[in-house]
Amino acid sequence: MPSCPRNSLNQKALALRSPALAMAICAVLSGCQSLDQQAVNDTGPTVDLSGRTPQEPLWINAAAQAEQPKDIWERVRAGYQLQDTIGVNPRIEQQRLWFASNPSFVETSGERSSPYIHYIVERLQERNMPMELALLPMIESAYNPFAYSPANAVGLWQFIPSTGRHFNLRQTSWYDGRRDVTASTQAAMNYLARLHEMFNGDWLLALAAYNAGEGRVSRAIERNQKLGLPTDYWNLSLPQETQNYVPKLLALSQVIMAPGAYGVSLNPIANEPYFEEVELKQRMDLSRIAALAEVDEDELYLLNPAFKKRITMDGPQHLLVPTEKVELLTANLSTLKPQDLRNWQEYVVRPGDNLHGIASRYELSVASIKELNQLASSTLRVGQHINLPTTAQPTQEAAPQRAGNTALASRTYQVRSGDNLWTIAKAHSVSVTDIQHWNALKGNALRVGQDLKVRGTTERPSVAQLSRDDVTYYKVRKGDSLHLIAKRFNVQMKSLQSWNPRTGKALKPGQVLTLRLPD
Repeated sequence: MPSCPRNSLNQKALALRSPALAMAICAVLSGCQSLDQQAVNDTGPTVDLSGRTPQEPLWINAAAQAEQPKDIWERVRAGYQLQDTIGVNPRIEQQRLWFASNPSFVETSGERSSPYIHYIVERLQERNMPMELALLPMIESAYNPFAYSPANAVGLWQFIPSTGRHFNLRQTSWYDGRRDVTASTQAAMNYLARLHEMFNGDWLLALAAYNAGEGRVSRAIERNQKLGLPTDYWNLSLPQETQNYVPKLLALSQVIMAPGAYGVSLNPIANEPYFEEVELKQRMDLSRIAALAEVDEDELYLLNPAFKKRITMDGPQHLLVPTEKVELLTANLSTLKPQDLRNWQEYVVRPGDNLHGIASRYELSVASIKELNQLASSTLRVGQHINLPTTAQPTQEAAPQRAGNTALASRTYQVRSGDNLWTIAKAHSVSVTDIQHWNALKGNALRVGQDLKVRGTTERPSVAQLSRDDVTYYKVRKGDSLHLIAKRFNVQMKSLQSWNPRTGKALKPGQVLTLRLPD
């Protein structure tokens, strides 16, 4: 792009905002040296500044702020603070040329920012921080909350794990605060504000440190001081990425100032909140909440990307919900009964169970089960109750199969007087959760005469019933051991070893064992 002196560049960019603004600038330039960009009221009447006291422009500024623009981009432009500190710079020119050659990047990132940018602008204005920073997520992540870099940086603001933890962004297998829209935004602004103070109010150095780290920027400054060289951002020896980082943000700010001049079609975004927080009384899954709010689940996930498994676990007990759906969701939540809110199934530990086996059966990780139940160790006791997500369903019961059979036996049990789920489950050597799952039961209530589907054998074989003529094959699962298998099928350990003489104590998943059980 052709270059021009700094004053003319800024005046041209401002003039593009509206003819009224251009007239105001000309009027002011005839009577004084300069005028703060935010002090111009685009829609207000013409004001005679002659004879006014110095306080009058403050009154004009207040009037301008009282009438907020309808488009968030206008609000962003009005809050620029970094443009007056830069002149014609080839590094900025180079980046601006790239944006002009790739207008789709700006257009796509701008459209993607629509759910988040109003919140970010509000927080920046509260802190009186430069509005150019509202464009920083475009540079960092293209406003994609799921963005992930090779350096393991995550989210809109691209926090690495250590920096995220330093700014209290919790990271577990269920929740990653680096992807939390509000939490990561607050953390990013805290970090930038700290860097701004650290580098004596120089926003360009603060931005460089946000990219490369404060230590690297500090060392570059010290190196220049020793050599008697300037210590401003433009004269520091920094990594190439950081050399481009600040010019890229400044160039993008200029493109956003006058998108049409660079061939960019920037869709307007309403200058109003896109989302609000809704408090939750207990953990829930996003699909359930989306149904209650009558909103698309993927849209809800875009607002709450920190809940990695779409369950409100390990994070704050609130969700971000589109503003127009808040009233509906709140009303629907208030009408639900406690049992309707339950999104966790209860599993009762059975003889032979261990965490590895349960995790494998429900396709979960051991760590996630321990985290969910706050277990300090992997030790379980028979009869212990543990919670599992309702979204996790057991794979086909890994009971031994008769030769030639490929499915579990299934029978019907008719509920009798005095029965309950626990006694029926115990009699059939299955769990209450299994019976509930097989019969789509939402609670524990049963009625006399009700037919229940029960899978598997009705009783475990005893040692006295063993017959050498009945051969069964068992496929070893992850977490199995000879002791657990023997205990599960109520056989002697030495018998199991004698049936499998070539098998050592160490078993491998997928290994096939021979069992001799009765019909």
